[in-house]
Amino acid sequence: MNENITPYQSETATKKEQVASMFNNISKTYDFLNHFMSLGIDIIWRKKAIRELKSLQPKIMLDVATGTGDFAFEAIKILQPEKIIGVDISEGMLDVARKKIHDRDLQHIFSVQVGDSEGLHFDNDHFDAITVAFGVRNYENLEKGLQDMHRVLKPGGKIVILEFSKPRKFPVKQGYNFYFKYITPTLGKIFSKDSRAYTYLPESVSAFPDGEDFLALMDKVGFKNTKDRRLTFGISAIYTGTK
Repeated sequence: MNENITPYQSETATKKEQVASMFNNISKTYDFLNHFMSLGIDIIWRKKAIRELKSLQPKIMLDVATGTGDFAFEAIKILQPEKIIGVDISEGMLDVARKKIHDRDLQHIFSVQVGDSEGLHFDNDHFDAITVAFGVRNYENLEKGLQDMHRVLKPGGKIVILEFSKPRKFPVKQGYNFYFKYITPTLGKIFSKDSRAYTYLPESVSAFPDGEDFLALMDKVGFKNTKDRRLTFGISAIYTGTK
């Protein structure tokens, strides 16, 4: 499921290896392009997603595919947890996150390490909450990734996943498809040294089993009370589930 959509045309590198290489290549411009191409709406999406955990008030959190740490920083601001661990397969992205952690003097709360959701190096039933922002569509094995996140989540804990979705209604669907297919790769080529990364983006979103299909997969691996909430005319969605 989605394994065949890869950043590069390589016969030897796995999807996981290609995704790590891609994010290493774009790590320096990632934050700028995210905010620029979404007109800053991605910041609002992150805030709404984190507020899904407000009633739970988690103390120990895991942020998978943490990237440069923006989702975790938002969680610290809104939820004030005792500890957040961020994992990512890209050292380049983690280097940016480490600098931001240092600059904000948050080393006592937020730490990052290399890792991915298909083989998390944590004990069972360890975290009060797990967050993922714009990462699950890049998993090599989506079901296995969801299973391992379920494993390390405490009973009663909650997962919040923010991911791009596919608008269904005219004219948003048509405008969105045009922007993603033509504008996004062009901007990525101008500002990033890896033009393929921003061609892969719309391809990976198109191939992702969003909506009811993704909720069914969450249900399959054991998450309960699964829900999705569409944002900005269906451009993105917040998925939640409990253990």
